[in-house]
Amino acid sequence: MTGFKIPPKFLDRAAELGPGAAEWLDSLPFLAEKYTDKWQLEYDGEAMHGFVGVAQPVRRADGSPAILKLGWPHEESDDEPLALSTWAGQGAVLMYDNVSEDGVLLLERLDATRSLETEPIQQAVETIGALARRLAVPAPETLQRSLRDEAAELVTELPETWSELGEPFDREYIDAAVEICGNLGPEAGELMVNEDLHFENVLAGEREPWLVIDPKPLSGDLEFGAISILWNRHEESTMDDKIKWFSAAAGVDAGRARAWTLVRAVQNWTWLYEDLAEGASPASLAEDPAYAAVPGIAAWALR
Repeated sequence: MTGFKIPPKFLDRAAELGPGAAEWLDSLPFLAEKYTDKWQLEYDGEAMHGFVGVAQPVRRADGSPAILKLGWPHEESDDEPLALSTWAGQGAVLMYDNVSEDGVLLLERLDATRSLETEPIQQAVETIGALARRLAVPAPETLQRSLRDEAAELVTELPETWSELGEPFDREYIDAAVEICGNLGPEAGELMVNEDLHFENVLAGEREPWLVIDPKPLSGDLEFGAISILWNRHEESTMDDKIKWFSAAAGVDAGRARAWTLVRAVQNWTWLYEDLAEGASPASLAEDPAYAAVPGIAAWALR
């Protein structure tokens, strides 16, 4: 049995999470102890981490395995507990308890050594498409983010940010993304969509072969989540094939998936330059596939 220790690699990059990151990191040992006591947990191995949180293996009072997740509070993950409670373990990790104001969740423990990252590429993409369709339930009324609202904001936000950053890439990308937001945004659907459903966020489980973790939900079009399958595994298939496989498995329109993919690629491209302008390390950003891949994805989606 081990105590709680923040993974060193997470400490190395966590300062780039944003303002308040140092204070939040300092609070993690306290939060871990607070909730192991509250939920009668025992540590059961070394903590793991993703890009924005720490996952501590634990045992519950009845001896069953679980994960104590300590997540960086940010807008995109605020509704993670709502999404998980809505899905209730159907196609996604089961949530036993949570305290949303502290970013703490007690979750079913899945097999962290097996994700879709290492499955054959077509099978992995089709599995994500099928899960995306299954999880696209009507969005709860209390879901905070909607694609309609975000698209309306991007119409003005994208060109303004691009100009403020010194016009770092061709204007045609901004114009195309703005046009898509203006055309598709007002008619966006009202399904609960996970915009971060990539290969490493689907783990092997016992109840079901594959279960989704770490959702970032919003209300909108299922096609809006398609970009996540393009972040990595570039040498194993073309983007055309990935979108074709995803769209068929999810039952969505490939053209609409490509359009929303362009919008999200351009949005991430501006975020990349914002982070660089604020002093982020280029080497660190290069490790984040959601940033490193965006120029190529945007070029593909625009053509």
